[in-house]
Amino acid sequence: MTNLVELKGVSKAFRSADGAPRTILDGVDFTLADGEIVAMLGKSGSGKSTLLRIVAGLVAADGGRAAYRGRPIGGPLASVAMVFQSFALFPWLTVQQNVELGLEAQGVAPAARRERANAMLDLIGLSGFGGALPRELSGGMRQRVGIARALVTHPDVLLMDEAFSALDVLTGETLRGDILDLWDGKRIPTRGILVVSHNIEEAVMMADRIVIMASDPGRVRHEIRIDLPRPRNADTPEVRALVDEVYGLMTMRPAATVPGAGTARPDLPDYRLPDADVGRIESVLDLLAGAPFDGRADLPQLSEDTELPDEELFPAYEALGLLGLARVERGDIALTPLGRRYALAGQAQRQALFGRQLLKHVPLAARIHRELEDDASGTLAEEPFLELLEDTLEAGQAKRMLEVAIEWGRYGELYEYDYRTGMLNVPRIQQNTQA
Repeated sequence: MTNLVELKGVSKAFRSADGAPRTILDGVDFTLADGEIVAMLGKSGSGKSTLLRIVAGLVAADGGRAAYRGRPIGGPLASVAMVFQSFALFPWLTVQQNVELGLEAQGVAPAARRERANAMLDLIGLSGFGGALPRELSGGMRQRVGIARALVTHPDVLLMDEAFSALDVLTGETLRGDILDLWDGKRIPTRGILVVSHNIEEAVMMADRIVIMASDPGRVRHEIRIDLPRPRNADTPEVRALVDEVYGLMTMRPAATVPGAGTARPDLPDYRLPDADVGRIESVLDLLAGAPFDGRADLPQLSEDTELPDEELFPAYEALGLLGLARVERGDIALTPLGRRYALAGQAQRQALFGRQLLKHVPLAARIHRELEDDASGTLAEEPFLELLEDTLEAGQAKRMLEVAIEWGRYGELYEYDYRTGMLNVPRIQQNTQA
């Protein structure tokens, strides 16, 4: 099978606000084959959008090899088109003019541009709207314009960067179905589609293969091949099983890594924490404990009930698992006996349980607590802990991990923190007891 796109050992870093390099992608190997739809999933920080831009030639890789049909990608490719989440239409141009933009950039004559744009508008369901301005259209119709603008250039490869996420569920499903009808019916000349998504069910319904990215930095973590014929029914056992499998993989806690190493380092404590605040963690736990779930839920159903995207819920699931309050297995989440006790506890009991679980399962919180207890003054600056985190995390990630550890530890009454001075302290109640 011919590869349209091939990435080998691709890495990419950007400068963060403090001037330090931040690695977005590290050692990524990826292919998009002729005749294939690939969906790419990953949590925040996995570099999905950056990878799309490298494939499109909009951003250059810092290391490794990025090739299209065997040739290095050295800049924007006329044979690769992208559809964005934000529609990215020029509001002062008509629908017809927006669709013709790519053809104009390619030097296509005006008469040919009009003919091809009209044909594409008919194909995408926008016949009669060529003279309208974007503000006259609904969100779904504006995204159809964006898709028409991409497809009118007859791209070999179509890239879709969360193209349906700004739409309501019904409109997104309809538009996704229309794209698949064009693809499966061979009514467009496009040979490969790469979809970046945060919607697991969307990925399972569309793709021949799903690639799951790890975060900070982005690496390919898992691949799943899907052999089910399209169109697919979201309610069939086969589709539900795949959705559960992907949820299970997405919620699996990654091993500790050293930036650039690409391999686990079991000799180093894992100070990486899920980026979840206590309020979100407890909200998910309370929802799970109540009706209709009674302590156990299918993750897709829980996501639907909270009306929150998966990428916002995953850190809360991971935190519940890390703290021993819930177990996540193959797309289901279930409260542990301790999690059930926690759900029934009063506020003071919750904080005490939270603190005990931090000491037991979160090395960073336990270390801060231990060093504070060992220090005669009961007061320590945050800088040494930040430097400790920067041994295995990049500066921005280290800062955020310390912020999470401070919030969790304060809630569990393991230590206090003064934002004005950046000093950590033994809790006042503990100081009084010691006195």
